[in-house]
Amino acid sequence: MNVRRGSCALVVLFSLTVTVRVAESAAPFYEGKTIHVIVGQAAGGGFDTYTRTMARHMGKYIPGNPSIIVENMTGAGSLIAANHLYKVAKPDGLTIGHFIGGLFLQQLLEKPGIEFDARRFEYLGVPAQDNTVMGISAASGIASPEQWMASKATVKFGGIGPGSAADDIPKVARAAIGLPIQLVTGYKGTAEIRLAFNSGEIHGLSSSWESFKSTWTRELESGALKIILQAVVKRHPDLPDVPLIVEFAKTEEARHLIQVGIHNYGLTARPYVLPPRVPKERVQILRKAFMDTMGDPEFLADAKKARLDINPLSGDALEKTIAGIFKLDPSLVGKLKEILK
Repeated sequence: MNVRRGSCALVVLFSLTVTVRVAESAAPFYEGKTIHVIVGQAAGGGFDTYTRTMARHMGKYIPGNPSIIVENMTGAGSLIAANHLYKVAKPDGLTIGHFIGGLFLQQLLEKPGIEFDARRFEYLGVPAQDNTVMGISAASGIASPEQWMASKATVKFGGIGPGSAADDIPKVARAAIGLPIQLVTGYKGTAEIRLAFNSGEIHGLSSSWESFKSTWTRELESGALKIILQAVVKRHPDLPDVPLIVEFAKTEEARHLIQVGIHNYGLTARPYVLPPRVPKERVQILRKAFMDTMGDPEFLADAKKARLDINPLSGDALEKTIAGIFKLDPSLVGKLKEILK
């Protein structure tokens, strides 16, 4: 027993020593450096708000305490940012990307313009697993999904590009339950869509409840925006009277499409990633720093002020979820390709 205890103690001591040495070896590299976080959406939207809130706190959890700055690289529904991270950004642990996670499925569906392989990115995690909802202007006169489908009134929804909740959720909902939607896509982010909504250019949007709460406060409080459907498995506690899209599915095929094309989206919607080939010790340090930030009291207080929900997923779990996307049944992939084209 004494020998076993001694062996266990040596193992623990060795593990602690390795951890300390990794941290110490990273300190000279990160000390005095600046980490750039490239956001594929416009300033003022949910992706941008999450990132700027996180950037104020994450540096203290990285050995050497580097400064962190946020840059917005918009275009093609954040595809430009994703391609940049994969092809241009140096794999040195000083560039982090944050773009629409729906692009991973779009790679499987062979979307033109994708120049990355999602399986080669290094994943830090997500700050929140999205609870996607669909909001409609009160000016449209639509008060419920039943009224909407019965009237067959086509509502213009603002979109960002393939792979975004703004585009993909309405497309799948239209195919699965027959929602009469016209998608007007190409906006640079939800901040631009909000301007179009307030000017009457469009009358609906599919986005996360987290983003709506944080960046559409005035529209929600005034009643100008009504949340009419939830694209999740279970009703959100904030929205107990708002029905789920899946509640209107009439066939098994429709339910399957909703599961893969809508429900699975929330897990991977807000990924923070590194380019391929970043040294593994830096990947591990940044993964740990990301998750430590998610539990930091000051960060959580800032997130609460910004009305941001925090429900993180680790880099390891996110990596496994992305790998699962590439194992979808080929027949389902073909169906989704037709719907999301």
